[in-house]
Amino acid sequence: MQRVDPDSVLVMQFAKWPEAGRVKTRLMPELGAEGAMNAHVTLSLAVLENLVASGYDVRFLWDRQVDRVPEAAFPIIEQLEACGVGQSWQQGDVLGERMTLALESGLQRVGKAMVVGSDCPSVDAEYVRLAVATLDGVDVVLGPSDDGGYVLIGARKLAPGMLADVAWGTQNALAQTCDRLSKAGLTFALLPQKWDVDEPEDWRRFIGQPSG
Repeated sequence: MQRVDPDSVLVMQFAKWPEAGRVKTRLMPELGAEGAMNAHVTLSLAVLENLVASGYDVRFLWDRQVDRVPEAAFPIIEQLEACGVGQSWQQGDVLGERMTLALESGLQRVGKAMVVGSDCPSVDAEYVRLAVATLDGVDVVLGPSDDGGYVLIGARKLAPGMLADVAWGTQNALAQTCDRLSKAGLTFALLPQKWDVDEPEDWRRFIGQPSG
């Protein structure tokens, strides 16, 4: 069996295919379906730029296989190819299962693996490096978001069911995840709090416009 370098790192970016009406739906009342889709593309590219700047190996995981690639995805795909970032798709039915399977797959090849969402532009290269360094001392690292969820999860060790039955998309997601990790016997650490883009005020924050 091939030994895994404990210092090797894989950073995986999760993203939905950009399709009007399917992405950033909470932005639609303000931006419309097309505008929300375009915002999703902009955010995905911003996150990708940050992750690539970290210097680690990056992989881009779409939410599902498609028969035909949406035209709106072409700018993302072009940038992935320009950066030499490989593409694949997520496995599993719910977010917790998808993240666990992605981390599990990553840890078969590297010593540390992490997942970042495409709506988390506050996760810059230095934050990713901090997550990697933190994993020297714990099994799992989480980057809390200001809405009760988290913008990053990294691991060097996993346990069955560690992300099961978490109420994703709610203010309890982080607390429930911490509880699951403790019950699974895994050590973990929390990074400084960041923010993601879900609501119109988050989008205005990202583009530098005042809220209200």
